[in-house]
Amino acid sequence: MKKRSFRTAARLTSSYVLLSLAALFCVYPALWVLLSSFRPGDMLFSETLLPTSFTLLHYRQLFENYPFAQWYANTFKIAMISTAISTVLVMMTGYVFSMFRFTGRKNLMSMLLALGLFPGFMSMIAVYILLNQMNLLNTHAAVIIVSAAGAPLFFLFSKSYFDTIPRSLVEAARIDGAGHLNTFFRMILPLSKPLLVYVVLMNFTGPFTDFIFARLVLRTPEKKTLAVGLYDIVTDRTKLQFTMFAAGCVLIAVPITALFLLLQRYLVAGLTSGAEKG
Repeated sequence: MKKRSFRTAARLTSSYVLLSLAALFCVYPALWVLLSSFRPGDMLFSETLLPTSFTLLHYRQLFENYPFAQWYANTFKIAMISTAISTVLVMMTGYVFSMFRFTGRKNLMSMLLALGLFPGFMSMIAVYILLNQMNLLNTHAAVIIVSAAGAPLFFLFSKSYFDTIPRSLVEAARIDGAGHLNTFFRMILPLSKPLLVYVVLMNFTGPFTDFIFARLVLRTPEKKTLAVGLYDIVTDRTKLQFTMFAAGCVLIAVPITALFLLLQRYLVAGLTSGAEKG
């Protein structure tokens, strides 16, 4: 018994040490960026972690020297509209594959899963040509359409979650005369709050932090998003503005961090419950 308890204690101790090291490696860069945003000057390098003095000048300069508020509004608009459309598409796609049986169902699921494995930038040239022919370049609608259109490729998690809901509930609703859409929105969605929160968070963080596609499509300053605008700030060869870039990164992280903290309970439930049944 003593030998077994010693092994258990050693295993727990080593696990805590490894988790503490992993947390340190994750937290330290974020803490460095946060403190650098309050550090005077333009350089991120410093001999000490804590600044010798604190300043809010970089935050003020973001709004005075650049259309940062406009970039923020553009990013929120794109992220919110994309999230609303993507969430409905992902949830309905998972619901259809989970509750319905039709010819070619397995082949269609396999095709969507295979397409989801390919990186999105592989199709950017084709998407760019299509958007150019549709006169959608340098518009927020282009980013919203592409973000929402690719969301159903990641339907598997929602399907796995809907597989845990008894089919008898859906059948009872159908017997009572409810249509498919009525059943989905009035019965299935209220039962899927953890999954809904997870899908919303994942679909929000993608467009909110997207850089590659937004950089390709959006050109004029008033159309840029936060990621594109901050990239232009840090790559400006006329002057170094790394601390201002750090301040912008902090402002970008605030809404996402707040959402994760507020919805953490539902997020954990959504991650675990969807794994009960495949």
